[in-house]
Amino acid sequence: MKRFLVIVLALIAAGIWAFSQYWYYLPGIISGIVDPVGEHRQVVWQSGPTEPAGGEQPPNIILIVADDLGFNDITFYGGGIADGTVPTPNIDAIAEQGIHFTNGYAGNGTCAPSRAALLTGRFATRSGFEFTPARPEFARLTAGDGYIADNAENYPPSDTLGLPGSELTLAELLAQRGYHSVALGKWHLGEAEGYRPLDQGFNEFLGFLPGAAMFLPEDDANAVNSKQDFDPIDRFLWPNLSYAVRHNNSGRFHPNSHMTDYFSRHAVKVIEANRNRPFFLYLAYNAPHTPLQAEKADYDALAHITGHTERTYAGMLRGLDRGIGQVLKALDDNGIADNTMVIFTSDNGGAGYVGLPDLNKPYRGWKITFFEGGIRAPYFFRWPERIPAGSQYDPAVAHIDIFATALAAAGLPVPDDRTIDGVDVLDYAITNPRPLRRPLFWRTGGYKVVQQDGWKLQLQEQNGKTWLFNLNVDPTETINLSETNPDRLAKLKALLYRLDEQMVEPLWPALVETPISIDHTIDTLPETDHETILWTN
Repeated sequence: MKRFLVIVLALIAAGIWAFSQYWYYLPGIISGIVDPVGEHRQVVWQSGPTEPAGGEQPPNIILIVADDLGFNDITFYGGGIADGTVPTPNIDAIAEQGIHFTNGYAGNGTCAPSRAALLTGRFATRSGFEFTPARPEFARLTAGDGYIADNAENYPPSDTLGLPGSELTLAELLAQRGYHSVALGKWHLGEAEGYRPLDQGFNEFLGFLPGAAMFLPEDDANAVNSKQDFDPIDRFLWPNLSYAVRHNNSGRFHPNSHMTDYFSRHAVKVIEANRNRPFFLYLAYNAPHTPLQAEKADYDALAHITGHTERTYAGMLRGLDRGIGQVLKALDDNGIADNTMVIFTSDNGGAGYVGLPDLNKPYRGWKITFFEGGIRAPYFFRWPERIPAGSQYDPAVAHIDIFATALAAAGLPVPDDRTIDGVDVLDYAITNPRPLRRPLFWRTGGYKVVQQDGWKLQLQEQNGKTWLFNLNVDPTETINLSETNPDRLAKLKALLYRLDEQMVEPLWPALVETPISIDHTIDTLPETDHETILWTN
């Protein structure tokens, strides 16, 4: 009996130790029980008319959003991942065959608020969508001493952290012109009933609701995995993410290929099903967001890259570009390329927690920060019937402008019952060329930023840090003019607070307030002082 008690106590002690070390595995375990993932199932898309309607038709609209794409990931700008040795010809072609906005900005330094800005044409802080939705377990593991435990008490259920139904999305408004809208890929704007794509104006949805997913099962023979052991975010993702999608409001099921390839193939099918009616396809890839998983064939094709992480990451980019090429080819094959507006962007810049130092080269900053590396994004439009190939526009544009631009292309006005921050950028760049001088604004907690006419002010209210840059002559933000140009500082500070006063309180409290390095990946943080921002989320 005594021996039995010793064994029981030993097992209990082992269980307590295991829980103390691996408690953050629980969300994935619970999710698998509550919402199990079923076997692969076929998806049949709703078919439009068998013949095209007569007369002039509004353009089809395809909005392609990459996830955490670094400014230096593609070759259009003359660089590219692995010193430009991994070409991205299909992504580049969207700009070459249309218009390149040289100063394109994301709606936020993180993904979910950017997506809210994309689909509503408003600064995300106008609706209170200030922070990226996160579970307390995730924040506790990743924030360290920056975890705000008091705010985790009575925290709202994570699936209710989403875009309010009172916001008007692009899909809802395009329905007024008979558009059939499809959301394909990552959603990240709410998981509960009332927040999902079909609740926000989309007719069909295939993808996943949270902020990330596995691209393949970890042990799949076709998967090449790169784990960043130094990154607490990565440590949380691998045990808790699922290789799963939903069709409309169905339960979860397994795709049947690498996730990027899966979404690309279904994008082609969506185009085929809707070729004879106006459609809006929101194609939100999750590449190259972590967890880093490349298809083996793509990894094998890049043997010249010696670093395993960079090679895996580059393989993901190779698959992303190939998929976008399939989408563009499908437009040609179905005879609708000329009257389709294709937009390409990223939700934010490359992440410093991946451990690759040149993702946002030449800019400073990473995803999460509002330095240029965190919010600079490719901003390409192709619409052969309207946009001359090789066009370029230099004034700053942003995610908020895609909403108004798409509505104008469809012949629809922007809503007049609320503030819309975006404008029709094709009107400024093509129809009636002229400068665009309105301000852009970003905020996460006490970290607030305004930019206008190439001048950019960043304030950190918690510690008084102030950065003032003249991007017209210093696009890489190396010369802080906050002490030497007090007049410009005062002018921009007044503008910043005029905008800040128009915003609303966050819809849910922050769980994190932690320093983020501006110039170093998290695996190379120096022990000496270095510049940081304070990220509130």
